[in-house]
Amino acid sequence: MIYKKSVSTAGAPAAIGPYTQAVIYEQLILCSGQIGLDPKTGEMAGPDSETQMRQVMQNLGEVLRAAGSSWDRVLKCTIYLADMEDFAVVNKIYGDYFPDNPPAREAVAVKSLPKNALIEVSCMAHR
Repeated sequence: MIYKKSVSTAGAPAAIGPYTQAVIYEQLILCSGQIGLDPKTGEMAGPDSETQMRQVMQNLGEVLRAAGSSWDRVLKCTIYLADMEDFAVVNKIYGDYFPDNPPAREAVAVKSLPKNALIEVSCMAHR
């Protein structure tokens, strides 16, 4: 039997549109993009890319845990940057989460992100 289940956790910001934080389909987890919102305040964690990226990864980690997964089971990530000048800072923090056998990935610059975020990251993982 194939089933699809929505995932939601208070450890990450609530969805700000018609989507869920993640969807589980069989053993695959599809995590929606996370921006640097502090889930307790609903405000951006900070004005700079380093602070926002740290919050993004914390949020995404909470969603992965709620879905029954972890960083070492991530298969692919997509990083969206409002400014490609932030790539080095973002890449360093990202690398801390994947010291061995990193997942597939792309990083792209976009015109803008929700709530004027500097970074958004989504991922796919295995349960």
